[in-house]
Amino acid sequence: MTDGQQRTPQDTPDTGEGGAEDAPRSALWRRVAIDTRPLGNRAFRRLWTGQGVSFIGFQVTAVAVPVQVYDMTRSSFWVGVLGFVNLVPLIVFGLWGGAVADHMDRRKLLFLSSCVTWVSTLFLLVQALLGVNSLWLIMAIVAIQSSGFAIASPTRSAIVPRLFDKSMVASANTLNFTVSQIGMLAGPLLAGLILARWNYSAAYALDAVLFTVGLYAALRLPPIPPLGDVTGTPGLRSVFEGLRFLGTQPVLLMSFVVDIIAMGVAMPRALFPELGDTRFGGESAVGWLFASIAIGSVIGGLMSGWIGRVHRQGVALIVCIAVWGLAVAAAGLSHSLWLAVVLLAVGGAADLVSAVFRQTMLQTYAPDEMRGRLQGVFTVVVAGGPRLGDVRAGATAAAAGATASWVGGGIACAVLVVIVGFAVPAFRRYDTRTAEHVRPAP
Repeated sequence: MTDGQQRTPQDTPDTGEGGAEDAPRSALWRRVAIDTRPLGNRAFRRLWTGQGVSFIGFQVTAVAVPVQVYDMTRSSFWVGVLGFVNLVPLIVFGLWGGAVADHMDRRKLLFLSSCVTWVSTLFLLVQALLGVNSLWLIMAIVAIQSSGFAIASPTRSAIVPRLFDKSMVASANTLNFTVSQIGMLAGPLLAGLILARWNYSAAYALDAVLFTVGLYAALRLPPIPPLGDVTGTPGLRSVFEGLRFLGTQPVLLMSFVVDIIAMGVAMPRALFPELGDTRFGGESAVGWLFASIAIGSVIGGLMSGWIGRVHRQGVALIVCIAVWGLAVAAAGLSHSLWLAVVLLAVGGAADLVSAVFRQTMLQTYAPDEMRGRLQGVFTVVVAGGPRLGDVRAGATAAAAGATASWVGGGIACAVLVVIVGFAVPAFRRYDTRTAEHVRPAP
């Protein structure tokens, strides 16, 4: 067993200097606060640190690109088209990358795919420095960046269950999602500051520098080769095997469906540049809007000690996504920036909890030889859903106005997830105490 596969012993309770009198208070805090025990695993700690630092820069770029496109075109439609440009590579390379992750060393694949993302950031920096102002060039670079991300993300996620036993996977996922949300909080705020005081090239340069930490962390991971005998090649047949297997598992399939509803129907992100400019006061407001969902996610993650004790995860997912949709709808009605931020933060907290449940269901329910391919589908859904939401939001705003697009999407999400989620009995009744680990059909 490699260094990266060693499991961390359970922490022992510590009542502190107050002795028995403080024991109930300490026990309550441990039940509520985020579980940090997975950080005792050296390989996971490297992966977590690299992801956290590099994701801040990634989110700076995620804000700078749509703002640059809106500045060039003055149209939310073209900002929405960015979502489509991101979505196509995510679908193609996310599915294929997940299949590759089931057939080769996951550390090596993570490093190579991360290099593609890093190089694309350098291309964005060069076009900004040269003042090219080509919409089509930006679209092409974004497509390359999305391709690298689509392979790296399922590979990184498929590594996690190889580092821990089943009981620690939810805690590790919560740490991963929380540090990602910290990046989604810090990145947009930094982007708003940079774009207000400097320019696009400064934003892309920061991303390029921070991403080197992620590259180094991937390089220092232990080898993580496939388990058992791996046959065949990671081509279309392998991808279809994963999709066919998913079709036989209604619980996993529905966990993807409800997330598509959450992101594809309710995500208002493509409207942030327009409403930040026309309703809330300019580029600094755009940064707060982009950061608002992450604010709630970070707070929700830090107070997530209870998540591992929720067993009816299907029902919990439906409730979380309904809360997300209603919070988004309420934020779209607000004409106060700070009220909109608070409401989107409530939605972000609900989204963080739903993301942990979905990832944990996949990683503990599916066998290792299928995890890469299913994580590829997960990446397509999780990363592609918001891009699909960008396309929907931008197109609807062009036809009916930004407010109608924002509010209508949130309400539709809440209604649809309740109808669809409760229509599938296996998903509605899913309970971690009775669920069994499934195997692929021979």
